[in-house]
Amino acid sequence: MSENAAPPTERVDGRLLRIAFVLVLGTFMATVDATIVSVGIDTLTEEFDASVAEIQWVSTAYLLAVVAAVPASGWLADRFGGRRTWIAAVGLFLLGSLLCALAWSATSLIVFRVVQGLAGGLLPATGQALLARVAGPGRTGRVISIVAVVPLLSPVLGPMVGGSILGVASWPWLFLVNLPIGVVAMVLARRYVPVVPPSDRRAAFDLRGAALLSPGLAVLVFGLTEIAHGRTLPAVIGVAAGLGMLVGFVVHGLRTRGTPLIDPRLFTRPPFGAAALSLVVLGASVFGTMFLLPLYFQTGRELTAWEAGLLLAPQGLGAVVGTVLVNRSIDKVAPRSLVVTGIALILVGTVPFTQLGRDPADAVIAVTLVVRGVGMAMVGAPLMSIVYSRIEPAHLPRAAGALNLLNTVGGSLGTAALAVVLQDRLAARGTDVPQAFADAFWWVFGFCLLAAVGATRLPRSRAGQDA
Repeated sequence: MSENAAPPTERVDGRLLRIAFVLVLGTFMATVDATIVSVGIDTLTEEFDASVAEIQWVSTAYLLAVVAAVPASGWLADRFGGRRTWIAAVGLFLLGSLLCALAWSATSLIVFRVVQGLAGGLLPATGQALLARVAGPGRTGRVISIVAVVPLLSPVLGPMVGGSILGVASWPWLFLVNLPIGVVAMVLARRYVPVVPPSDRRAAFDLRGAALLSPGLAVLVFGLTEIAHGRTLPAVIGVAAGLGMLVGFVVHGLRTRGTPLIDPRLFTRPPFGAAALSLVVLGASVFGTMFLLPLYFQTGRELTAWEAGLLLAPQGLGAVVGTVLVNRSIDKVAPRSLVVTGIALILVGTVPFTQLGRDPADAVIAVTLVVRGVGMAMVGAPLMSIVYSRIEPAHLPRAAGALNLLNTVGGSLGTAALAVVLQDRLAARGTDVPQAFADAFWWVFGFCLLAAVGATRLPRSRAGQDA
């Protein structure tokens, strides 16, 4: 079949859309909660009489817990079934949210954010694998293109939701807002989401792999975070220890006779390796931009958190438009073409930010964010469609866990790396803050170029569509 020929399609019916809606509620909670507290740093600092450096761990602890939890999502779904694992993760997330709202000190809040993050790391990967399993290869691309807009909108919605809550209520409502959403999600899941039985292959949990991979990633991100804070010794120890543990995980994964937490050989098999490179680098670009822009708006332009959130909103609009385009074309256009086009749009949408020293108008920034949003929506769903359509249903939970881990790790490492770059450029530029941010955005542009290189190695079509 030619690259652009349309294969026979299966209808995405109302039942599948209901299932997708229910599962996306979990992803919404988990991804929005990663950024919702960003606008409450000052409030929490005053409430707990803590330093900014201490309160920053409210966000960092959540992110590290997510990184630590994602690799286990595949094994849990294999062992206990996708729906049961997902509902349990929602329950744990609600418990963590309630505990966060009841926190009495900065330390207790950080600990409870870890509980939240452990559950938040399970929700997107488990939900995607469950949805792909129910949809089947013929409908995966279209249904994933619908739900994939949520992670794209979340970095934009988080600060806006947080700013709105703090405008009318006290800080505990940053976390209590999750309770009604989670309860509704659990009730609807029991009613509408079908039971997917556990895997027949009851592999033992890879304890050694878990002890190396999750802590290794968390320690590496911690080390990079310490570089941004200017603490040299903890940074060197963290980066060295994290890299050492990750190397140990790869060696273990190649040598073990059991089922590794994530099989390193996956990355040598097309299309997984190329998709992995694209997701990691793209995650660094997307989340890195969402780290840089709010800071620029508030420090370079002295906007409030609410005003900064509004200025970021056009990216969400672009993501919605891109999602509609992908949903209508994913069965007619080669997924690789969509991915390459999306990355090209992100590159175009990054160039104006490398010129922040010239103080671009708000209209230019808004149009640029719309373009980036469209591009972002054109990458994630087609990438997952390519990978999921070439993987046996029994392997979907572990593949989904790996893909979500890569996106999260890319975002974590990219944000930490850009924080280091920004700190260096601020020191070099002195009072010229906008130009320092412009310098940092050249790194974002470089990340996008690397993602484009990975995308060119993707197969031209999904499984079953090859010439």
